[in-house]
Amino acid sequence: MNDILVLYYSRHGATANMAQQIATGIESAGCNARLRTVANVSNVTEATESDIPESGAPYVSLDDMQQCIAMAVGSPTRFGNMAAELKYFFDSTSPLWLSGDMVNKPAAVFTSTSSLHGGQESTLLSMMLPLLHHGMQLIGLPYTETTLLKTRTGGTPYGASHTSGVNGDLPLSDDEKTLCQALGKRLASAALANVNANLIRVD
Repeated sequence: MNDILVLYYSRHGATANMAQQIATGIESAGCNARLRTVANVSNVTEATESDIPESGAPYVSLDDMQQCIAMAVGSPTRFGNMAAELKYFFDSTSPLWLSGDMVNKPAAVFTSTSSLHGGQESTLLSMMLPLLHHGMQLIGLPYTETTLLKTRTGGTPYGASHTSGVNGDLPLSDDEKTLCQALGKRLASAALANVNANLIRVD
């Protein structure tokens, strides 16, 4: 099985569009992209979402994480941090931490912000923290990806990024698409190398 989990939360569609581009890069390297999202967090105690979203990717489960050979995680920025919805999901992943199921699996992160300096890098770093606690191997974007040197929109060495504009309506630029796909391809290549070296297990 060479499924790579592309897990994201998207409010207005920009992060979801990035996830699609990362999936394209993953599949160009010979792996399967498994797109998953998380439910909105309620400000009341009772459940307000059904188990199946009305549209888009299915909700993620711990099985999706356990069965993947790598994982890409994406979120819009919330004051320089990952969205609460994504953090809420990661808070439920202790069983995988206890079992060590995620150890040595490659991981990458991506984000969308409304402004160029709206917290892209700090948001990417915030998503890395639970992945490091799970023992995953982080994959970034090296400057040998020459688009990283010339982009005037999104793009960081920590992971792919997108600037969506104040109204969240700017499409992905060509540079942003290129870097998303490059990140997906690098993630898949690292995952396949780990599988071939028997560094990870997938039940």
